[in-house]
Amino acid sequence: MQPAVEFRNISKAFGPVQANADVSFSIAKGSIHGVIGENGAGKSTLMSILYGYYNADSGQVLIDGQPREIRTSHDAIALGIGMVHQHFMLVENMTVLDNVMLGAEGGFKLKSKRGAVEAKLREICDKYRLDVDPLATIADLSVGAQQRVEILKQIYRSAEILILDEPTAVLTAQETAALFEILRLFKDQGKTIILITHKLQEIMDITDQVTVMRAGRVVGAVATVDTTKEQLAGMMVGRPIQSELPRKPYNPGAPVLRVTNLQLADAQGVKLLADIDLTVRAGEIVAIAGVSGNGQSELMEILSGMRLPSSGSVEFMGKEMPIAGRSNADGLPAVFRDMGIAHVPEDRLRDGVVKDFSVMQNTVFGYQDRVTNGLGLFDFDAIAKRCAHLLEEFDVRPKDPNVRIGLLSGGNQQKVVIAREVSASPKLMLVGQPTRGVDIGTIESIHTQLLRLRDEGVAILLVSVELEEVRALADRIVVMSGGRITGELKVEEFDTTRIGLLMGGMHKS
Repeated sequence: MQPAVEFRNISKAFGPVQANADVSFSIAKGSIHGVIGENGAGKSTLMSILYGYYNADSGQVLIDGQPREIRTSHDAIALGIGMVHQHFMLVENMTVLDNVMLGAEGGFKLKSKRGAVEAKLREICDKYRLDVDPLATIADLSVGAQQRVEILKQIYRSAEILILDEPTAVLTAQETAALFEILRLFKDQGKTIILITHKLQEIMDITDQVTVMRAGRVVGAVATVDTTKEQLAGMMVGRPIQSELPRKPYNPGAPVLRVTNLQLADAQGVKLLADIDLTVRAGEIVAIAGVSGNGQSELMEILSGMRLPSSGSVEFMGKEMPIAGRSNADGLPAVFRDMGIAHVPEDRLRDGVVKDFSVMQNTVFGYQDRVTNGLGLFDFDAIAKRCAHLLEEFDVRPKDPNVRIGLLSGGNQQKVVIAREVSASPKLMLVGQPTRGVDIGTIESIHTQLLRLRDEGVAILLVSVELEEVRALADRIVVMSGGRITGELKVEEFDTTRIGLLMGGMHKS
């Protein structure tokens, strides 16, 4: 049987950065094929070439054995290629039906067509067990349901080849299991799935074959049954990966952060946070587990000075934080930083970096007053030396301080943000989704840095949707759902089922 997709000698460069270099491999029709590699390995670039977002500098793409020119996403869709992005492409105030029809209206007479499209969607949902109401509004759906809408869109548009980019990044364990059932059914119908993920257990659970990329090239292609997670990790990073990182025994010190009865309501009076009580001590990592959108982001914004609570108190190092009586949060993040609170935001592109500025400039943002000379002017020699040291210590690639940070992979951008915050010698680290969308080698590096800080006596409050990350780092685990704390347990009490129920809103008794 002809492969569904074949890449022949694909190369693509962005200026001096060679994203893909002579990439060749094939994907069997009716299979689930994993593509893995470190951040910057070229996976997303290659899939963007397949979907028509980028055009290759050289090489060929064959679909069902035929060379094809895929210049735009419209060309890809016409060839039966669909893509579900890590960040969903949905209009939240529109219905599922409207989102599916958007861009595929087929004329101006929408009213007459809506009934036929709705019937077709219900038929697809039944066939693939998608469990989505075509008339539901996107904003009212869970994250897992929104992802099923994205898959529904692709099936409606007759996709025979489906690309999924980090599909489980924001799903609970239960939602991931449901998604995999859908993908298996998709495969049983003879369709082809290409799965980009950093989660090696998912590769082992769901794929038939896996291609490993490193530095823009293919370094291995194996049948999944013939390999192990450890072998795949070694191929990805070119060295063995430690499964258990060293850490000192748990011996917490005095309270660094104490949150009491914290409340937050939006402009309409809807409670976003309710009755939050939380303590983080020196030399411990407290991890907040929960599905994204359950109040973790708002809590971290308050604790970093980006947002004011409606009521409640926050103490840092035994002193009340200056939030009471303020009308807005102007200037508070700088005050909090000066007190010794560092913040790695959940959304690095929105809150962590300025992507059109250089790496060197991004290493001083927020701390620029600390890199001046005696005249109050920037000491550029000191900034350059400091940046070079950070790039080396945190293994940022490329080690070019003048490159625009937007050209770096997500994992290397994250390393820059963490390097900047760690270098400020904080007493409290607020860390939001530290390894979201980054590869296993970078995860090891980031986890090593956080455990080192913890062992040095820094208090760390961590937010993560990755339960394996929570288990690897936490001394204590706090679970949030619906803006409330639904439970707390020690890491020795870690239980996926129990945590999953707490994440789903089963409150502590």
